[in-house]
Amino acid sequence: MMRKKPRILIVSSDTGGGHRSAAKAVADGLQKFWQSDALAVRIIKGLEEAHKITARLADVYNWLLRNRQQWVKYLYWTVNKIRPERREFFYNLCYDYAKNLFDKWCPNLIISVHPLTQHFFGRFLKELNLTEKIPLITIVTDPCYGFWKGWACKDVSLYLVANEEAQRQLIDYGISPQKIKISGMPVHPKFHEISSENVAKIRKSLGLNPNRFTVFVNAGWIGGGNIPKIFRELIKANLDIQAIFLAGKNQKLKEEAEKLSSKASFPVKVFGYSDEIEKLMQASSVMISKLGGLTTFEALACRLPIIADTITPPMPQEAGTSKLIAQKGAGILLHKASDIVPIIKTLIQSPQKYSLMKAATSSLTIPNSTQRIVEEILSFLPENRSAKLVKGLAS
Repeated sequence: MMRKKPRILIVSSDTGGGHRSAAKAVADGLQKFWQSDALAVRIIKGLEEAHKITARLADVYNWLLRNRQQWVKYLYWTVNKIRPERREFFYNLCYDYAKNLFDKWCPNLIISVHPLTQHFFGRFLKELNLTEKIPLITIVTDPCYGFWKGWACKDVSLYLVANEEAQRQLIDYGISPQKIKISGMPVHPKFHEISSENVAKIRKSLGLNPNRFTVFVNAGWIGGGNIPKIFRELIKANLDIQAIFLAGKNQKLKEEAEKLSSKASFPVKVFGYSDEIEKLMQASSVMISKLGGLTTFEALACRLPIIADTITPPMPQEAGTSKLIAQKGAGILLHKASDIVPIIKTLIQSPQKYSLMKAATSSLTIPNSTQRIVEEILSFLPENRSAKLVKGLAS
């Protein structure tokens, strides 16, 4: 009788682009670093699919990111105070969705890449007496101290975190150190450094000069925040550069950027949503962006220095990342939109300063992090856990 493929469920959300990127990185990593036909992997958007009320809350979060970035800190404080992920109301709200999911597609292992989902599945598994049969693994996509309390759940079987700082935060939230492993961030393997010859090829394919200093203005998956304001300052300047502008899923911003670009003294390529952000990063000399956890580490994996938007103070869970890249020399913090032109001029006029920034990016990443994460996940599949136990008893 043919054995069924192990089923792995990845629980994510489109609240910002980071969780979505993490889920895709893990799913593709499982296919790349394991036998592609030996696993069944499914990604769900937990908040959006569970109930219309939780879907609406996800929409509100994204609206704030795009239009009222300065208010997100209040949402952070409120969520950490109220702890909706532990409330009976939300558990009951989402129960039917999870029950239907398990009836049709019961997983052998669950992976959470979002801070509001593991509490639900931890309780759900416990009530169905499945805790010992279905491991629950959480991959924390916030890399620094000060992240959401929702990440911490004692029902999780294994935590995978970016670094010692994230490990320390979980321990301070009450998680046993034995449940935490440092693996690096779940960065998709396609994000990596390329040769100068390949940089030139990508720039040519984008219709850009292969040898010109290239500025990547990244408005993120949602598209908004302070990035349009920074872009307007950049457009006014007479600089020896070329630029790439990514508007994300914001059509209005894309159209505005295209109009602004027609007035620029330097070439600008404007993109909306893209599945090939790695190529935009690899083609660039520096990136201007808000410091989302995954976006930051994707850029670092491509050895791309960062000019971090801190005009609005970073969200509490992202403040540590801004300090980290500044301390290590891989990034510059932008406090005023009007400072962007002097910063770009400095990087162009001081090749040594730019080279030091580029070199500093390598100190912030763990090589082959996604492969490490995949290996840890696969070791928790039921058949592999049994094999490990037998091996341990034999030794």
